[in-house]
Amino acid sequence: MRIKLRIAPIISCACLVLAGAACTTTVPGTASPAPTSGVVDSDVFAGLNACQILDQLVAGQGFDPGENKSHRNQCGATKHDFGTLGVALDPMQGLSEFAQANTAVRSTSVNGRDALRADIPTGGCAIAVEVGEHARALVLATLITGPRDPQACLDAHALAEKLEPLLPKVQ
Repeated sequence: MRIKLRIAPIISCACLVLAGAACTTTVPGTASPAPTSGVVDSDVFAGLNACQILDQLVAGQGFDPGENKSHRNQCGATKHDFGTLGVALDPMQGLSEFAQANTAVRSTSVNGRDALRADIPTGGCAIAVEVGEHARALVLATLITGPRDPQACLDAHALAEKLEPLLPKVQ
């Protein structure tokens, strides 16, 4: 019971971070204004489901099935003695938006792709992997060991390396 009490805030926190980090103003099924540049934006992640991908990446490691708690293409999976791993596929925001929304962002690379890393203010680590100028895949790790555990960034980067080959090529 004690572990569940420690995990509940982590799950809530990770879901909030996923929701905040992957915010867009579009809602599936609603009309949006056409782009003014004459270029039609398309969802580079069409056909990809964050929960299916996350479940595939953590299969056999003891994580609960991934859970999507919003209409966005994002997912979090929890393991009671570890914490939470998450994936968000954002077709509307790229690395520049990630850099603007986070403090102390560090450049990194994931299997040769440009990426950015930032600590999650409530604990853990986020890695945004470039998929296009206005598209990114976000990987999050929140550990039960504490909010400042450096292992979170190592775990997030390892998951990002497994995710990267499944992503569309940089547009």
